[in-house]
Amino acid sequence: MAAVVDFLDLRAAAPFVVAALAFYFLVEQLSYHRKKGPLPGPPLVVPFVGSVAHMIRDPTGFWDAQAARARKSGAGLAADFLIGRFVVFIRDSELSHRVFANVRPDAFHLIGHPFGKKLFGDHNLIYMFGEDHKDLRRRIAPNFTPRALSTYAAIQQRVILSHLRRWLDRSAANGGKAEPIRVPCRDMNLETSQTVFAGPYLTKEAREKFERDYNFFNVGLMALPVDLPGFAFRSARLGVARLVRTLGECARASKARMRAGGEPECLVDFWMQETVREIDEAKAAGKPPPAHTDDEELGGFLFDFLFAAQDASTSSLCWAVSALDSHPDVLAGVRAEVASLWSPESGEPITAEKIAEMKYTQAVAREVVRHRPPATLVPHIAGEEFQLTEWYTIPKGTIVFPSVYESSFQGFPEPDTFDPERFFSEARREDVVYKRNFLAFGAGPHQCVGQRYALNHLVLFMALFVSVVDFRRDRTEGCDEPVYMPTIVPRDSCTVYLKQRCAKFPSF
Repeated sequence: MAAVVDFLDLRAAAPFVVAALAFYFLVEQLSYHRKKGPLPGPPLVVPFVGSVAHMIRDPTGFWDAQAARARKSGAGLAADFLIGRFVVFIRDSELSHRVFANVRPDAFHLIGHPFGKKLFGDHNLIYMFGEDHKDLRRRIAPNFTPRALSTYAAIQQRVILSHLRRWLDRSAANGGKAEPIRVPCRDMNLETSQTVFAGPYLTKEAREKFERDYNFFNVGLMALPVDLPGFAFRSARLGVARLVRTLGECARASKARMRAGGEPECLVDFWMQETVREIDEAKAAGKPPPAHTDDEELGGFLFDFLFAAQDASTSSLCWAVSALDSHPDVLAGVRAEVASLWSPESGEPITAEKIAEMKYTQAVAREVVRHRPPATLVPHIAGEEFQLTEWYTIPKGTIVFPSVYESSFQGFPEPDTFDPERFFSEARREDVVYKRNFLAFGAGPHQCVGQRYALNHLVLFMALFVSVVDFRRDRTEGCDEPVYMPTIVPRDSCTVYLKQRCAKFPSF
C-alpha cells in the first residue's frame, strides 16, 4: 500500500518537476540571449552544459566554428555557453589587445584555463595584478639575462642531443620505420625543463614522480572539471599540488646553496641568488621576508614556468619538423647557416654568440610560432562589466577567449603561407610592421617573460636536428591538420623517418 501511495505522490509531483525544469530552461535561455546581445552564437543552448560536449569531442572543430562565426558576422566576436558560463570568442587582434592591456581587478583576470584557478592552485603568476605582479616580474628578471640564457643553452643542447641519440637508436632498431615524435618531443622537453629550471635539485626518483604527475596534469587539462575521486580533473589537481611541493623543495635547496656562495647552475639558482640577499637584508633589519619568497609559493611560480615551457615547446618542435620537411629550400637555408657557424664534429656546444648569429634560423623559429602558435587561446574572465566596443559590453563573469591563432593570420601578406623571409628580410620586417598581430607570446602586463628562452630552445633544436639527422615525413592525408593535445600539434603527431646524418655524433 505504501508503494502505491509513493507512486501516486510521484505522479502528482511530476507536473511541478516538469514545470520547474521548463522554467529553468527558459530563464537560462533568456539570460544567455541578454548577455549575447548582437553577437553571433547558437540560438539555443543545452541547459547547464552548453556546447562543452562539442568542445571536448572535437576542440579543433569547435574553435574553428567560433572563428567562422566571428569572421562571417564582421564583428570579430562570437558567443557561446560552456558548463553554466557565458563565453565570448575574440578573433579581432585589436580587441584582443584591449583584453591583454586591461588585466586588473576591475576588468579582466587572466586564468590560463577555463577552470585554471582550481587546477593550478593559489600561488600562481597568472592570477596576479598591479604592483604585486610587477614586483614579482622584477624578481624573475635575473632568470632571463644573457648570462642565464647562455647557461641554459649548454644544458638544452646536452638534453636535446641525448634524446636525438635515443630517437636514432630506436629508429635503427625498428628497421628505419617511421615513428611519431610528439611524445618523444614532450619527453625531451620535460627533461629539458626539469634540468634547466631545477637542475641538480631533482633526484632520479623525484623526476620519475614528476613525469607521472605531469601526465595527470596534461590529461586533466582536456577533461571535464569534475573534482571527485576517480575523475581525471581531480587526479590533475592533486598532481599539481605534489609538483608544487617538489619544486618548493628545490627552491629551498637552492636558497641554501646560493647563500653558501655557490655559482648558479639553473634557473632557480639565478632567481634565488638575488632572493636570498633580499631575505637576509630584511632579516638583518628586523623586517619580515619580502613578498613571494616562501618556498611553496616559489614552487607554484616554478610550475608556471614549467607549464608555459612544456607543451608549447612540444607543439613548436613538431611544427618546425613538419615545416622544414615541407619546404626543402628553408631546410637547406637552415642547414647552410648552421654549418657555417658550428659542426657536429667540433666537440663543443653552440655558444650564445653563435645562436645570436643564426639570423635565418631565428626567422624560421618566429615563423613557426606565427604560423602555428601553440597556445591558440588565452582565456580571461571578466571581473566586472567591460565595454569592449562602442556597441558591446562584456558582462561580468564572462569567460573571454582572445585567439592568438586567428591574429596570426591577420595583416600579414599571404598569411597561410609558411614564409620565414617575412622576419628575415630587412626590406619586409613584418615582425615590426605587423607586430600587433604577432600575439603568440601574449601582450600587455602578462606578456610571456620567457619568450627569449622559448625561441632559443626552438632555434637550438632545429640547429641540432638538421645537423645530425636526415629525416622525412610519412605524409598522409590530413596529417598536418591541427589537433589539441592540449596545445596544437599535427594530427599524425608528426610521424617521420629518421637516420643519422653526421659522421660523428656530437659529444660534449
